[in-house]
Parts: sequence; C-alpha cells; structure tokens
Amino acid sequence: MSEITNFKGEAVTAKPENAADLEVEALIRSVGDRVRKARDLKGMPRRVVSELSGVSPRYLAQLEAGEGNISIGLLLRVAIALDLRIEWLVGGEDPWSSDVLRVADLFRSAPAGTREKVLELLSPEPPEAMRARRICLIGLRGAGKSTLGAMAGAKMGVPFVELNREIEDHSGMPVNEVMALYGQEGYRRLESQAVERVIAMHDTMILAVAGGIVADPDTYNLLLSRFHTIWVKASPDEHMSRVRAQGDTRPMAGNPEAMEQLKVILRSREALYERAHAQLDTSGRAPEESLERLLALIEDKGFLT
Repeated sequence: MSEITNFKGEAVTAKPENAADLEVEALIRSVGDRVRKARDLKGMPRRVVSELSGVSPRYLAQLEAGEGNISIGLLLRVAIALDLRIEWLVGGEDPWSSDVLRVADLFRSAPAGTREKVLELLSPEPPEAMRARRICLIGLRGAGKSTLGAMAGAKMGVPFVELNREIEDHSGMPVNEVMALYGQEGYRRLESQAVERVIAMHDTMILAVAGGIVADPDTYNLLLSRFHTIWVKASPDEHMSRVRAQGDTRPMAGNPEAMEQLKVILRSREALYERAHAQLDTSGRAPEESLERLLALIEDKGFLT
C-alpha cells in the first residue's frame, strides 16, 4: 500500500489491486524521479519551480517522492517550468542521456533556419502533416481575426483559442500588465511558450495571434511549420475604425499621426504576412460574408482534412 494525494490535496491510502495499479504506481514514481532529476540538473530550487509552475512546494515534494498522483494539467505546468516537453516526463526514453541533452541544447540555441532544417531531416512527415488540422489567423489588430476565428470555430465545431487569452490565463494577469512587468522581450518569451503549449494540446484548432508575432523569427517560423496560416487583412482605414468601434480610442487619442503610423507598420510587416499559406481580405465586408469566404478558403485548401 502507498499514500497518494487526491485532487483535493488530501492524503489517502491506496492498495494496488492488479497489475494495472502496479504500473500506475511505477509511472508515478518514474515521473517523480524525472522531475527531481531535471530540477537538480538545471540547478533549480523547488521554490523556483513552484513559483514558475504555480504548483505548491509541498505538492512538488510529494510528486518527487512518488506520492503525488498529479493531474495532466499540473504536470504540464511543471514541464513548462523545467523547460521540458511533458512527454519527456512520462515517456519511456531517458530524456537526460548525454546525447539527448546535447542535441536539445544545440537545437534550442540554433538559428531559426538551422532548426527548420533539423526538423526537416528528423521528421519523416511532410510539412502538411506537421501542421495537422491547426489553423492560425495572423494580421494586424482590427482585421477580424478574433471575430472570424470564434465564428468559424463555432460553425465547424473546432476549438478556438486567442493566444493573448492563453497568455493571460497562464500568467494570471492581463497582457498589458505582462508588458509592464516583463517588457516586450518577456512578453515575446511568454508568447512563444504559449504557442508551444497550444501545439501540444491541440491537433485540431483555430488560433488567433497578436499582429506583432511575425516580428519574432523563431515563433513565427514555428507557427508556419505547425499551423496552416491565414493572413486576415483589411484596409488601414478599416483597421482603425474597427478598433475604435470596439470602444478602444487609444490608437487615435492625442496622436494625429496614428493613421500614418498604422500604414508604416502595415508596410513594414507586409512581406512577413505574405509568408502565410493563404490570405483573406475582409475590407468592405460584413462579418457574415467574411465568414463564408473563410470557410470556403479552409475547405478549398484542405486545412481541416
């Protein structure tokens, strides 16, 4: 018999009844060993892992001792805090063999182009298979990404995720507070981690991302390789009017040059947006009409087949 922790954090005694129970206990011990070993190798105190993951130090101690029957959601948080993929904590291969660690470190520090080539060499799947049934809507704010993504997801029965909402849920604070606390660089790091999380969690989905994500080469290349990307665009006038119609007057408040700045941003990112696998122009169209065009584009391109 062994003592484990249930979902309420209460200690209960469990008695193995069959081979499956024994395998579960062995898996719990293995996960605990790997979490402890990863933390030791990275020189991270349990307190730091707790702060990064949101899992209490007491629960982490139980997990490492093989006494905590942790949920998938909490284990994913621990894996992210340790900068590991969750499958490394539960898989059969030892993720800390010298070769695996060296390859992982080299890959993490390599330029985006090199990482793409490595993925092409290591993956027997064609690019379309790596993108699975994931769709990502990119483009400037006000183009209609969130509106159309939510409508299309509801119409097709596909999960819709806004990346900024995922960042807020994970960090426990609004994006503007994230920016104020961590700065642009910190926000980009959280943005990249959020993309990796949704890839791990969804093979079928529609994702809407912030307009500036294309300025981060590594994160944008990850989107292009793991999502069927669609550039949702509109005229500068419509971008601005839609943002103001949502009740946000910040783009124009006290800044008579806001429209010209918007045009400059659009021109500077145009070449990046054009790398998307498809484009959808929403200029002069009602949301319902743009939705029909989006659904037709998805079907024609076979993004969900």
